[in-house]
Amino acid sequence: MMSTVSHSAATEQEFRRLIEPHRAELHAHCYRMLGSVHDADDALQDALLRAWRALPRFEGRSSLRTWLYRIATNASLDLIARRPKRVLPIDLGPAADPHDDPAWLEPYPDEQLGLEDGRAAPEARYERRESVELAFVAAVQQLPPNQRAALILRDVLGFSAAEVGETLGTTVVSVNSAMQRARAAVEARMPARSQQAALRALGDARLRALVERYTDAMERGDVDAIVGLLAADATWSMPPYREQYRGLDAIVGFLHAGPFKVRWRHLGAQANGQPAVACYAWSEEHGRYDAKVLDVFTLDGARIAAVTSFIAPEIFPSFGLPAQLPG
Repeated sequence: MMSTVSHSAATEQEFRRLIEPHRAELHAHCYRMLGSVHDADDALQDALLRAWRALPRFEGRSSLRTWLYRIATNASLDLIARRPKRVLPIDLGPAADPHDDPAWLEPYPDEQLGLEDGRAAPEARYERRESVELAFVAAVQQLPPNQRAALILRDVLGFSAAEVGETLGTTVVSVNSAMQRARAAVEARMPARSQQAALRALGDARLRALVERYTDAMERGDVDAIVGLLAADATWSMPPYREQYRGLDAIVGFLHAGPFKVRWRHLGAQANGQPAVACYAWSEEHGRYDAKVLDVFTLDGARIAAVTSFIAPEIFPSFGLPAQLPG
């Protein structure tokens, strides 16, 4: 146990060995807190540096995992204080100031999650994969920082109110009050059914068929086939652009004006515990298909309720996706 290892005796290699089993879940925790893979990288790096420096004061009164989550939570809170909250275009609404330059929520690579199915603890309200879905992460970004931390620690990770209070430097009464407000705010923004429940109901075979029909229709420019895959009230958004399209008529107009003027090829992917498609646009100049967009699907039964098109080719390597496809 780390509690028996003095700071002078613990080598950096030994420290890394102790930390490594927790790295993926700590990174996912920082992502939930911050809504950004890059910010999560920074927060985790800061947290691990703090843990190394604090090693002499770790006396084993809590588990190593609890101790690390306490440090990662506070590193994330410090970063939240310096950086704007992350949003999706669909969260801005029609009343948003068009001159604002919001910071956008970023997608999270499933392979980086390192999360098992199910809940982190019996007391947790959310499954681990539910807690990285776009709707959940976007909802918690709207909470004040301490409420955000309390809800994630309590309802995602299953820590007790006393443990949350110790992490945040507050009382159990304050934690319970914050939880009441946070739960109400998040539940008001969440869909009736999580994506994990929707995926289980759909099944792997029907999901594969849905994704294949989508990519085939996009590559053929078949608007009727795309409409046949969408829910009647579907939305389509494209961070980092503010534009959002609500309803089939608006989406059809958008497809004709933009995507259907481009030749596409696609690869299947996964992001935030949801199905996704990596989109590559034809480059006449280079004679190849270049990485352009990651489409993340939110499902409603057997139809697509939302397409969130992240126009960010720089994220493709973190998803294990190539930067180009041959012509």
